[in-house]
Amino acid sequence: MTNKFGIILVKPQLGENIGACARSMKNFGFSKLHIVSPKINFPNPKVKATSVGAYNISKNAKVVNETCKAIDNFDIIISLSARRRDINKKHISLNDFGNLVKKNRNFNIGLMFGPEASGLSNEDISFSNYILQIPTSSKFKSLNLSHSLTIACYEIFKIYNEKLFKRNKVNIKISSKLKINKLVDHLVGLLEDKDFFLPKEKKHSMLLNINNLIYRLEANDKELRILASIISSLSKNKTKP
Repeated sequence: MTNKFGIILVKPQLGENIGACARSMKNFGFSKLHIVSPKINFPNPKVKATSVGAYNISKNAKVVNETCKAIDNFDIIISLSARRRDINKKHISLNDFGNLVKKNRNFNIGLMFGPEASGLSNEDISFSNYILQIPTSSKFKSLNLSHSLTIACYEIFKIYNEKLFKRNKVNIKISSKLKINKLVDHLVGLLEDKDFFLPKEKKHSMLLNINNLIYRLEANDKELRILASIISSLSKNKTKP
């Protein structure tokens, strides 16, 4: 389904960023790259160096000289901007973005990114349906081009690959409470022999703390045996040679 998405880089200034964008795209299964009026000679060696195994994406990029020509094959355009624009477009959050992607699975969606130094112009944004702002620190809002692209691609990737984000359940047989009871009794007995529970009026609260610590463990039988052995070893008096 990621073939329904495309990336539009408007007037990118650094070959390294184009290459890094291509690499992130391939990481998350995207391949359609459109570039509008690159400010460098394109393609160039720096693009290839940073794209590593994703050079095919930058090599096959569609290069045009106007933003309006880069959006022809898309039904919905989402512009990314570090700042809120005083323009009649709906500004959306990352959560809104995810919901938008889910509701429009049958549409071709283009993600548009601006030049590294200045971002998208209001004219570029005029071609979009939505403006997406990725939340960052108020002290330094601007994200690197490839970083913002990576976040957007990752959010889409999560939606189409839910199984990868579900924790694999491992059936681990934990010890019964009866066995844990025996361990606690063993520990308490050894502590009593060492006069650990002093002053006596605090013994009850100290036992509660021990219970809270031991009973919340989800140890298996082997781990309980090891713990019991450690406790027993520490309680033994060391014989001097």
